Amino acid sequence: MNYPFDTVGLNSETIDMFDETYKLLKSKFKIELTGNIDFRLQDFEVFRGCNNVNIRGSYVIKNSRTDCYILFVEIHKIKKGGLGTVPPTYDYYEYQTWALAYVKKDFGRVFIRPETLADKIVELVHPVELDFADDKAFSDIFYVLVNDRWKAESAMDRNFRNAVMDVRHEDILIEIIDHTLIIGHRHQVSPESSQQLADFVARICSTC
Repeated sequence: MNYPFDTVGLNSETIDMFDETYKLLKSKFKIELTGNIDFRLQDFEVFRGCNNVNIRGSYVIKNSRTDCYILFVEIHKIKKGGLGTVPPTYDYYEYQTWALAYVKKDFGRVFIRPETLADKIVELVHPVELDFADDKAFSDIFYVLVNDRWKAESAMDRNFRNAVMDVRHEDILIEIIDHTLIIGHRHQVSPESSQQLADFVARICSTC
């Protein structure tokens, strides 16, 4: 059977999950294969610590204003075991879905994730995150790190923040480098969460 993604070395469970995810996305969006595009995933902090990041499938979501993308990603990690463990290192693979969009506004560098209690405690002593005085609900839920406060405040307008608020996933990660946004999480690929990511980037490309 011909699949619209690279199946070499994948077990049947992973192939089935990718296939179910692709079929759901195909039913909800106008998507096409991208061909070979270098999305420069190695530039993003969310993939720091990975030994290799391999795209198993990439799809463009055709949009009336600008296109966005869904990526099937294979993460390869090598970790050291505890003292005296055999073998001393072990490696493993994770399969995830990420969505990518090229946005009009220059965000600088931005990292967004759900805020934890530890973040709130650190913030009391060392204020480092970007908060929005006019949007307490957003600032209470999300932890935002930036390298240029003016760029980030200008780019993260109400439309953008509302779109982020509507992503109902407790482990969501968003990273933006200038005009390139990526969104995902480190959980195993699933059709439903992949649709959420696709909904988000399609909305961002339409409104922001």
